[in-house]
Amino acid sequence: MDQQTKPQIKLNSWLLPALALVCLIVDLLAPYRGWRILYIGLGGAWVLSFFWARTLARHLNLTREMRFGWAQVGDHLVERFTISNDGWAAAVWIEVKDESTMPEYNVSRGTGIKSHDSIRWHTEAVCNRRGLFILGPTRLETSDPFGVFNVTMVYPATRPLLVLPPIVPLPSIEIASGGRSGDARPRANAPDRTVSAGSVREYTTGDSRRWIHWRISARRNELYVRLFDGTPSGDWWILLDVDSHVQVGKGIDATEEHAVILAASLADRGLRDRRAVGLVAHGEDLVWLPPQSGEGHRWEILRSLAMVKPGTRPLSELLERVRPNLAQRTSIIIITPSVNTRWVESLVPLVRRGARVTVLLLDPVSFGGEGDTHPAEAALYELGIANYLITKDVLDRPELRPGRKGVWEWRILGTGKAVPTRKPVDSAWKVLS
Repeated sequence: MDQQTKPQIKLNSWLLPALALVCLIVDLLAPYRGWRILYIGLGGAWVLSFFWARTLARHLNLTREMRFGWAQVGDHLVERFTISNDGWAAAVWIEVKDESTMPEYNVSRGTGIKSHDSIRWHTEAVCNRRGLFILGPTRLETSDPFGVFNVTMVYPATRPLLVLPPIVPLPSIEIASGGRSGDARPRANAPDRTVSAGSVREYTTGDSRRWIHWRISARRNELYVRLFDGTPSGDWWILLDVDSHVQVGKGIDATEEHAVILAASLADRGLRDRRAVGLVAHGEDLVWLPPQSGEGHRWEILRSLAMVKPGTRPLSELLERVRPNLAQRTSIIIITPSVNTRWVESLVPLVRRGARVTVLLLDPVSFGGEGDTHPAEAALYELGIANYLITKDVLDRPELRPGRKGVWEWRILGTGKAVPTRKPVDSAWKVLS
């Protein structure tokens, strides 16, 4: 973060030079040694203050670094600040002002630094909100010891920080399987011991060593793993209701945040089961991610969920819009806090086409809102649709605390000594740019 805009030196008050000028004029009109001492002293202090401030502007430098380019809700954000002063003038006080967009994140600090010296400190905060935030720019302010001139240095460097929704263990939720026996597409190249091996490929980081084909690896002098024919499985479509009119609660205790956590955790579960998972949500912008598999698609889903914001489109309208694009006999997972039965009626054409629907209905009462879920549950039951009532305490348990970065975990030995069982993820410091 060494790059900065041109430092600005501002005169706080014209009182000092004005007094020096007045004393000079009075001395010229009525010569007196006292006036001479005053205007020389005042003028000298003014000149000294200017050169002091100019030296600080030229020789003070701020470097701001961070360790991670992304995080999950609950992770620790760690930054490192370094101020160096290679000039002859000391900075009696320095105020570092942070202009980041991350909510509830304030790393502004007041300090001071001697000449030809440097200071460094770390800041740490917990990422409490998902979204895309900007760290920086940073403003540094200081002045001469007399406070005559203020020096302002702006470091415009910024770095984006994407805070992803957490992925947590879920209660027992059975997703209705799409497709009939033999209808679903097999997942190609899926390692599964329950089916026969088809071919091999080169070993990549993360592959289980149990699937290494040692005979071919020895013959080719490189590691190869077996590829198996995947078991049939239907695609998952996750439909997230982000209609602002049906959301209740505030902050991390809102239905919106819990729905996003459910969507992220279910998507992760489906992808780990080697299913193709899609995501649809219509908030401020339309999120439309057709079912795919793979780690890259997982990150795309999490990124979209991190930035989704409530909109005004009701779930019934969303269902009618996406209906022509949903294949027959696919698995549809609806996550909503809406107790209105109108959207349930929109499911009838999908059910008739053979879609297998699972509904996760967030109970608005448990989030501090109002609404009876029984009519919606009864309507779903009549259609034979599996549904689960999700209350606030389902994802509000201590054992489901999200976030793994920047956190130490300790174990106390019988001798009373504390030893770390897990260290924070090690990552190189990155200068904001």
